[in-house]
Amino acid sequence: MNRLSVTLITIFIGTILILSGCSLPVRQPAVPQAWSEKAEVVGLPGVRYEVRAEMPGFIRDAMESFYRERTYLVQQGKTGTPSTAYFLALSGGGDNGAFGSGLLSGWTAAGDRPEFKAVTGISTGALIAPFAFLGSKYDAPLKEVFTGSKPEDILEMRSFLAVAFEDAMADNAPLERLLKKYVTEDMLKEIAQEDAKGRLLLIATTNLDANQAVIWNMGKIAASDHPQALELFRKIMLASAAIPGTFPPVMVDVEANGQRYQEMHVDGGATAQVFLYPPALKVAEISKQHGVVRQRRLYLIRNARLDPDWAEVERRTLNIAGRAINSLIQSQGVGDLYRIYAETQRDGIDFNLAYIPKSFNAPHKEEFDTDYMRKLYQTGYELAVRGYQWEKIPPGL
Repeated sequence: MNRLSVTLITIFIGTILILSGCSLPVRQPAVPQAWSEKAEVVGLPGVRYEVRAEMPGFIRDAMESFYRERTYLVQQGKTGTPSTAYFLALSGGGDNGAFGSGLLSGWTAAGDRPEFKAVTGISTGALIAPFAFLGSKYDAPLKEVFTGSKPEDILEMRSFLAVAFEDAMADNAPLERLLKKYVTEDMLKEIAQEDAKGRLLLIATTNLDANQAVIWNMGKIAASDHPQALELFRKIMLASAAIPGTFPPVMVDVEANGQRYQEMHVDGGATAQVFLYPPALKVAEISKQHGVVRQRRLYLIRNARLDPDWAEVERRTLNIAGRAINSLIQSQGVGDLYRIYAETQRDGIDFNLAYIPKSFNAPHKEEFDTDYMRKLYQTGYELAVRGYQWEKIPPGL
């Protein structure tokens, strides 16, 4: 590139900045790498776990949840061998979350939906998770979110200049307002009550600074009685659904080594599409060490199709890049299913999988297409009402 080209580009960028009147987004310093493992949320220590080979905090809190559960059952006059522990894992998938929402509501109507010992969520699964955790009484608001929302209820597109001067192409302020409507103080109190019974609600985000998956104990946040608990709870839900480049990242204030920093959190789907618990955690072995013997059953809802999604791709940079990213996400999602299946076989957990069927072919005109979500919700609902035929192994095995 010659000097004239450089000069012209510099003038062009400077002109855009002047005309747009916009300033580049700023942030507080990130946690230095050496102190990353020591960082804690300001005022709320111990409410999240970095996914690493050794996770003593996660193990400790998981065992404490069992003891809380046992205490609660004794208070209810129930003794003896603990009943089957049911787990629900909800994946990402954008507006395909309508499938999982419909499936849960249809499961309620079928009359055999269990109470889950633990619920995990990533991305759109994180938006569903608190409703699913609290049970069938929240089926109606969950349906409202996934069948009544329009694109403008989720995002506001920014100008074309956003690609250079903003932190995302769209603003998720509408989604934040939606969370404020449904995720209330009353909901938090109910989640805290269930946490006291030994149940777990976990949501994952991605810490972009550390390039690290983070699991948040949402029940612990709800039970903290901290004045900022509700704000943090909503922040984590928003962060888990913050698709990088599309939605702005969520900045979380933390402390490390006596200093204040900020972490940048985005969609949990940047590191995994769905999770049960960290792979390094050998649940059967740990349970045996603590004298915990019980049956366990996992229900995993993949808010996506698992068959190849054919489309003619235009010979344009963005079309090619977008198609390739979609392919990577689908492959990652299938890989996550294999990983979780291997965990369940190692730890003696009954595996059950649901996903969008091949037969579903409603047109998808845009992201968060209301008509598409309504049809997908109804598909999930009808499959569950008739008695969903859960897959016992991931496809291809």
